[in-house]
Amino acid sequence: MNSALRTGFIGLGAMGYPMALNLHRVKLLSAAYNRTHAKAAALAKETGCSAATSIAELAKHCDAVVICVTADQDVLEVVDALAATLKPQNLVIDCSTVSAATARAAAARLAKRKIGFLDCPVSGGTEGAKHGTLAIMCGGDEQAFRRAQPALSALGKRIVLMGPVGAGQATKAVNQIAVAGVAQAVTEALAFAEAEDLPLAKVIEVVGSGAAGSWFLSHRGPSMVEGRYPLGFKVGLHDKDLGIVQQMAAAHGVQLPLVEMTRVHYRRLMDSGHGDDDISALFRLKRQLFGR
Repeated sequence: MNSALRTGFIGLGAMGYPMALNLHRVKLLSAAYNRTHAKAAALAKETGCSAATSIAELAKHCDAVVICVTADQDVLEVVDALAATLKPQNLVIDCSTVSAATARAAAARLAKRKIGFLDCPVSGGTEGAKHGTLAIMCGGDEQAFRRAQPALSALGKRIVLMGPVGAGQATKAVNQIAVAGVAQAVTEALAFAEAEDLPLAKVIEVVGSGAAGSWFLSHRGPSMVEGRYPLGFKVGLHDKDLGIVQQMAAAHGVQLPLVEMTRVHYRRLMDSGHGDDDISALFRLKRQLFGR
């Protein structure tokens, strides 16, 4: 075990489990906790880490803790539990996607115990989590950022300190707006191509080589045209994130038309039972525009 930064992990979902495995590969993972204990037990069996039955138990094994949970309230509940159990000078690295205000509230609660905090939301989907190639957008002070490097380097390929606490989450909001736009454009374009009876594989190849090329087109386009939607990023989770974007935009007195439209489309998908599908399932709706 790397004694320099014994790291615990909280939240072993589709992103969290492979992220924890990457910490294990660099000999940093000391303990894991998940509300469904079976996931922590499975990780412990695979890696030899401790499967904690409580956050307090996990904290005993750690100098740093990575959080990857779903909702703002989940983050604050975990932070409160960690604030009561971690030692001063320990570090909390939150890779969840929440609001910038929640990140600042979490940091303030931990600061009372002299515990460091970084908001470090990630982008790259389950593929990036598995391969340790996530983009990590960080908010916090320089000292905490430097201390977190061993753990962050195991999780991601591009790691950037964007500013003080909250800046990471604000950058993730930017990312989620752009992801929505790309997904909308690509799915609509391919539905149009299909209606024009074009060979879709060739469309993806030639269009993807020009100005319209994108990761989403090249990686999700082929599966979409085959009627498959392999999970990278759930519709329901992106909808949750865009709700956060709406709240942040509202603080500026602004509505974002692209975000508003995408959430309408996501609600249609969720209402029809596709909330756990990848966001490329937008193609289902776009095809319906052309009676397909």
